[in-house]
Amino acid sequence: MKLKIAVYNVEWMRNLFETDGTPTTTGKDGERSKQLAEVIDAMDPDFMGIVEGPNTLVSGAKTASAQLEAWTQHFIPSKAYKGIHGFPSAGQQELSAIYKPDKLKVLFTPVTENGKRFDEPFLVDTTNRLIKEQYEHYRPPLELSLLTPDGQFISRVIVAHTKSKGIFDMVDYARFEQISARDRLKLFAECMSIRDRCDTYLKKGQQVMVMGDINDGFDLDFYENKFSKSAVEILLGDTWSPELILKSVLPKPRLGSYGYTPNSSRYKDRITGDQINVLIDHILASQGLNFSNGKVWNPYLEKDDPTIQNLRTQLLNASDHFPVMVEIEI
Repeated sequence: MKLKIAVYNVEWMRNLFETDGTPTTTGKDGERSKQLAEVIDAMDPDFMGIVEGPNTLVSGAKTASAQLEAWTQHFIPSKAYKGIHGFPSAGQQELSAIYKPDKLKVLFTPVTENGKRFDEPFLVDTTNRLIKEQYEHYRPPLELSLLTPDGQFISRVIVAHTKSKGIFDMVDYARFEQISARDRLKLFAECMSIRDRCDTYLKKGQQVMVMGDINDGFDLDFYENKFSKSAVEILLGDTWSPELILKSVLPKPRLGSYGYTPNSSRYKDRITGDQINVLIDHILASQGLNFSNGKVWNPYLEKDDPTIQNLRTQLLNASDHFPVMVEIEI
């Protein structure tokens, strides 16, 4: 059996709901929801990690999963998706997921034995000085277990939205350098924490997928050369333990005049003002998972895919990211 596995940064989905958690059905937010739903309906994922999902209140009065279920019931009524979420974040963009209960059983299974939970502070040495610094995940990664409906284990899944490298304050150049270095180390720390959890699973013989908006790609920029590491390579693993390395479900990106191909988003260069294509949304899978047909649903790239081309307007307007999907054989 093949399972369609996807991840989608849906861009501030909290804006698509009323204050009581019911989906907004009219106006520009209702229209964006309709476009977003048309994309997801066409993708038809059996499991989709959601980045920037609706809010979860600490009190539990409003949860991302309940809102996602209400949203899918209204906008994708032909598919009976269930929602799931984990620890609430300190901000307003939650990590969550939707899945088909007739295809999968999905459980929130945070590690609590012999390891720190993702909603707790942690210590890592990001600078190779043999000194550990304390960090915490601003958005605690969502730890899930994927099982068949009859309970057969398939894989662990970690849905993540790691620290942005962007600087959004007005700063002088000296301060820009300082904040850039600080943000990069925070990004490294979060990915080191996630990678440590992957090692815990893999050493037990379990399979694992890491997916989400990692805010980093497969290359070394100035700061990554400065620190001799990059966030995505941290997640992929250590070449000295090749059996534990994760693999991207996408082909190796190529650098061109407008950035990277394939790409899942774009950003405005702070200095030149140019729009740069970036691949920052990823699905990384362990070697025991048999995957195929990994692609970014990017209408600029998938010119020969009629389904994607028919959704061109929706893909361009529904979110500032394009979704990533792959098929897993179980």
